[in-house]
Amino acid sequence: MDNIDKRNRLDETPFCYQITKDNSVFIEFHGKRVKILKGKEADKFLIRIKAAENEKEEQLILAKITGNFKRGNERKK
Repeated sequence: MDNIDKRNRLDETPFCYQITKDNSVFIEFHGKRVKILKGKEADKFLIRIKAAENEKEEQLILAKITGNFKRGNERKK
């Protein structure tokens, strides 16, 4: 796991998630929603996140689920 996060960006916990009543999952990056999971995809995510041993592993799962959404041309407010 040390090889994956070489710059220690996941230590800052940039990702968070919310689960709704209908088991949809909203994933946010620094407070902005970047992905919505529904159905089987959400169920699979919930199983993986419950199996995580610590917070850094949860952050890694969230980062992998969101994929490559940052391209470098996002505006900062």
